[in-house]
Amino acid sequence: MGKKIMVVDDASAIRQVVGHVLSTEGYDVIEATNGSEALVKLNGQEVDMFICDVNMPVMDGINFLKKVKTEDSFSRYRFAPFIMLTTESGEDRIAEGKQAGAKVWLVKPFQPQKLLDAVKKMMPQ
Repeated sequence: MGKKIMVVDDASAIRQVVGHVLSTEGYDVIEATNGSEALVKLNGQEVDMFICDVNMPVMDGINFLKKVKTEDSFSRYRFAPFIMLTTESGEDRIAEGKQAGAKVWLVKPFQPQKLLDAVKKMMPQ
């Protein structure tokens, strides 16, 4: 079984493209449409990495990241890498995301190979 990556994005087209790129490389993909749904889907799951949008309804990506990294109920994911895949390119948001624990910040539109390179580099062994 491959490593599991949760893709959190409110745009179904992005989830489909990212999911396809990852699955063709042997990764298992779990999808969620926002941070709140992702928290529910984490219950009972083993996830090795997160790829997350920033701007989403209900719960944005940075708040999702903060909850995963700080709440005791998600402590097993505390060291899981987060790649933020977003249209946000403002320095303040990037700084906020990195301070919260994001390891990589990729701006949409993105090149699939750059995403794969980041995944391979950050994936826990």
